[in-house]
Amino acid sequence: MSTLYRVDTSVQAGTSVTHEIADEFESAWRAAHPGGEVTRRDLVHTPLSPAVWTEALAAREADHPTAAQTAAVEFAAALATEVLAADALVIGAPLYNWGVSEHLKCWIDMLWTDPRFAPRTYPLTGTPVTLVVARGGGTSPGAPQEGWDHSVPFLRHTFGTVFGAEVTLIETELTLAEHSPAMAHLRDRAVALRANSHALARAAGAGTVRPAA
Repeated sequence: MSTLYRVDTSVQAGTSVTHEIADEFESAWRAAHPGGEVTRRDLVHTPLSPAVWTEALAAREADHPTAAQTAAVEFAAALATEVLAADALVIGAPLYNWGVSEHLKCWIDMLWTDPRFAPRTYPLTGTPVTLVVARGGGTSPGAPQEGWDHSVPFLRHTFGTVFGAEVTLIETELTLAEHSPAMAHLRDRAVALRANSHALARAAGAGTVRPAA
């Protein structure tokens, strides 16, 4: 039985664009994998504490780990096992303050504390990981804020270069255009970009899109 692991990190609840695009991906994946299982972790509804990460790190240097350190190590192992058990991952990653969300970063940091995710182990080799990115403005080439998205390079490097996954990137920008008067002239462009992301998500979920280099 095929398994999909879905991670959501948006604080926008019902209006989240990453949720919307990830839903499209999941629907296509389910159609392509009848009987497949989807496991979810919503890092906003069940956030991870940086304090737990600190305890997991401290346990590696402790001769006699405390109860809190031992619990943190066990939790990190459980998170890593969830990821490694999946045949594919889809991760919602909205841009917040020009970087990756603290919810997603803490989850990644916890994975790194598990020996199976240690440097040069490439634990996700051969695993397709689809990154669903959304940002309110525009940071693509030619935009006034070109290069301001510092989350995508981090995520691609983490999941592709360090973890060894086959990464597909789906980016949706200008998501605030429909709400911002100052972005009214970009609304048609925003609609087109969102529609394209839906199409890419359907293709990625069905397994008919090649991973990004």
